Amino acid sequence: MTGTLYIVPTPIGNLGDITERAKETLSEVDFVACEDTRVGGKLLYLLGIKKELVQHHEHNKIKSAKYVALRIKNGESCALISDAGTPAVSDPGEELVRCCIEEGVKVVPLTGPCAAVCALSASGLPSRRFIFEGFLPEKSKERKELLAEIATQRRTVVFYCTPHDIKHDLSSMLDALGDRKVFVARELTKLNEQLVSARLSVAIEMLENGEIPLKGEFVVILEGASQADISAGEFWAEMSVEQHVSHYLALGFSKMDAVKKVAKDRGLPKSVIYDEVK
Repeated sequence: MTGTLYIVPTPIGNLGDITERAKETLSEVDFVACEDTRVGGKLLYLLGIKKELVQHHEHNKIKSAKYVALRIKNGESCALISDAGTPAVSDPGEELVRCCIEEGVKVVPLTGPCAAVCALSASGLPSRRFIFEGFLPEKSKERKELLAEIATQRRTVVFYCTPHDIKHDLSSMLDALGDRKVFVARELTKLNEQLVSARLSVAIEMLENGEIPLKGEFVVILEGASQADISAGEFWAEMSVEQHVSHYLALGFSKMDAVKKVAKDRGLPKSVIYDEVK
């Protein structure tokens, strides 16, 4: 195990989700890098493991990453854990992993709990293609810019939300993206786990009236854009099919090529467009 950084996922709620390999790795490494030594220390105590803990969090991540990477280069082994779930995913551990790679340190990932995938699997929303956005930006301009990008994404979108921000986050999504389907997962795998499938407007109302308590951590799975959502923002949104085809004809396209372009724009079969203008 010498000279290696191990990325060790830890339970997001239920201690029974810890893997045997994770326990074995935590037992054998020289030290553990964690966000909060109180949280990391409690986990190790419950597992009956005693290890040196090195704090690695958002405010010291650059200095800490260099320190940890140097120790590993000198022959020690380290397990990276977060407060819950898979480290380095929307997490300061990303900086440590990057630093180790740049320093030529061996990095070994372990499989295990991940709140984003856990929630997605229970959402009932399309999971073949999805994007993970983590936490929405706090600054209004950056938030609006990100939601504008998402507005035309056909893929399901996964977010993390804090109890302090969840109402504001869902309201921002509703304002920017319309009343889409949403899956809200609160306190995953814990005693008070709550899973809600609704429209954004209904989920916001449930938060406001206390049906969804503002306690614990949230994962939000948002429905991707429909063809209608995408079309609404296009230059041809107010055009008839004939006007749309005429637009491409005026640009020098042949009638057949213009029909193909319109069909692609609107997400329709060429035969449907051709029947409209023949």
